[in-house]
Amino acid sequence: MEQREVLGDAVMTRIGQAVMLLHAGDREEARNRLGVIWSEIGERGAALHRCTLAHYMADTQDDPGDELAWDLRALTAAEGLTGAADADSGGESGDASAVRVLVPSLHLNLAADYLKLQRFEAARIHLDRAWGAVGVLEDDGYGGGIRVAIGRMEQRMRGSATGE
Repeated sequence: MEQREVLGDAVMTRIGQAVMLLHAGDREEARNRLGVIWSEIGERGAALHRCTLAHYMADTQDDPGDELAWDLRALTAAEGLTGAADADSGGESGDASAVRVLVPSLHLNLAADYLKLQRFEAARIHLDRAWGAVGVLEDDGYGGGIRVAIGRMEQRMRGSATGE
């Protein structure tokens, strides 16, 4: 068990390093590093790793369809982890708790993806799901930032609906 935890920490550390490259503006190198990690963990890796990696891998994509595919992978991993916790009466794992606070952001990202692809109905569904999930967020900088971003997306969607 201890070796598994160390490996998990190493994966999250590597993801974090790639995210730092992304935030520094080196999307290509971030995409390359995240791609290597994904090839190692793949669809069978820990849900927290898959969710986190896919969430950031989406941000490295140039094509909106590819971005959507990665955001869908992130949501699928999150739902698998948080759904398992809901079914378990023994309480929520730390990984499920960590992922649960990402759910509003995951739906927000999907709304943005669908809006880019001019799939307005799908965008509206995910924006509504983002609003529905904000109750898990704390009243801190992260929670406030996500709420503001959802509000901005709401305004963009209204503008898109009216042809602005």
